[in-house]
This record gives sequence, structure tokens and C-alpha cells, in this order.
Amino acid sequence: MKMMRYPPPMSNPTILSHAELLQLKRWNTPTIYNGWEQITTHDAAADAFSLEETRDFMPQMGPMIGYATTLIVELSNKTHKNAKAWEDYRAYLASVPGPKIAVVQDLDKPNFVGSFWGEVNSNTHRALGCVGTITDGCIRDIDEMANAGFKALAQHLCVGHAHSSPVKWNCEVEVFGRPIHPGQLIHADQHGFLAIPQGEETHLLEAALYMDRNECETVIPAARTTTGLSQEELLAQLNEAGLQFRENTREKFSEDNE
Repeated sequence: MKMMRYPPPMSNPTILSHAELLQLKRWNTPTIYNGWEQITTHDAAADAFSLEETRDFMPQMGPMIGYATTLIVELSNKTHKNAKAWEDYRAYLASVPGPKIAVVQDLDKPNFVGSFWGEVNSNTHRALGCVGTITDGCIRDIDEMANAGFKALAQHLCVGHAHSSPVKWNCEVEVFGRPIHPGQLIHADQHGFLAIPQGEETHLLEAALYMDRNECETVIPAARTTTGLSQEELLAQLNEAGLQFRENTREKFSEDNE
């Protein structure tokens, strides 16, 4: 199979500052989603997030954030084994600014025979600026991967690596029911992942911080400050807080939503 060396990534991706990425990483993925749904032009009930259950094998590492590099593998097919493919794939990884999340589609799904990921590939990808992977295939060497500082969302664990080799890269892939394009900003944790559509990265942090503060100033304290209240008073308090939460959201984002 003839490999494309590394075709152009997503056109004109928005690159956030290191400080913005660090702040986004401090929050869990549902919190980032809560902000994103206020600013997106996409369907917040269907677009951008994982549609199938993911498994976070390193929850102790917290969330990860990075720009997608993409790869397709087929570990059952030994005809893909190609030293030049490895060289070209690594050159592609090195050409992409970080931080990066390696998104890997396994064509053997659901009949997995091996793992692309283990101690060697996690260390190699970490050296090339990848902070972790999202794969609908398998991983192994999970302690060694965590030791390398490399996080993984995957489907299964596996013992062997079978015929591990890159097949195609820097192309659209589909993992956990979600198409991913090279260069998309991804936020991921034990809940799953959110792949931000191009052009919606800029105000993501501001929106997420606002929605978290909005919750903390309205509906959450209303639900936790209940001592001495009758049921009628509690219901009135919760209803008032809910109305205030929605009004705050409308005032903040109405210009974008209208």
C-alpha cells in the first residue's frame, strides 16, 4: 500500500495558548461540554462527543487535552507491516504542533486480535509530543504507559500486539461512534471525550468557566442550603434558583444563540 507522507492537516486550526490549554485541563470533560453547548452552532445533543462507552485506564491522571493526530490500524493483517510506514508515520507526528492526542481507529473492531498500544509506542508517542490516545481498539502495558505519562481511553486490554503497523494517517477516523478530523481540539477524561468543531475553540474556556460559576451561584447552593426549610419552601427555592440559572445563561449567551 502506498502511503501519503503527511497531507495537509485541518485548514486554519485555532491554536490556543499554553495557558488556555492548562486551564481547560483543570476541568472535567462534562464541564467543558457545558460551556461548549452554549457557544456551538452544532447539535449539542448529537455532535462532537463520544457516542459509545469509553474506558479510561488511567483515571488517576485526570483529564487530557490536545490536538488530534489520526491513524488507522488493522492488526490482523500482516501485509501492512512496513518499516517505511513507521518512518513516515513518525515524521507526520513530529510535524504537528503539540500537545497532541493520538486518535487510532482499529479496523478489526469488534474482533480485536492485538494492541497497537503498549510500553514502546506510548514512550515513542510521548517523545513526539503526544499526551495520550483515544482508540476504539486495545491497549496493554497499562502500568508502563502510565509511567510514561501517557493516558489512554480504549475499549479493551490485550496481551499481544499482533501485526502492529500504521496503515493510514492524517485522515478522518471514527472512534466510539464519533468521526474525528486531524487537528481537532479534544478534551477527554473518564466520562469520554469531546472533539471541538473547528472554529469553536476560541471562547470555549470563557464559556465553561461561566457555566461552572453560574451553577455554583444558583442551583447548587439552592440544593445544599436546605436546613429548616419546609418542603414547600425548598421547592420554591429550587424553582427560583433554576429560573435564575436560565436567566443568567440567556443574558450571557443570547446574542450567540439568537
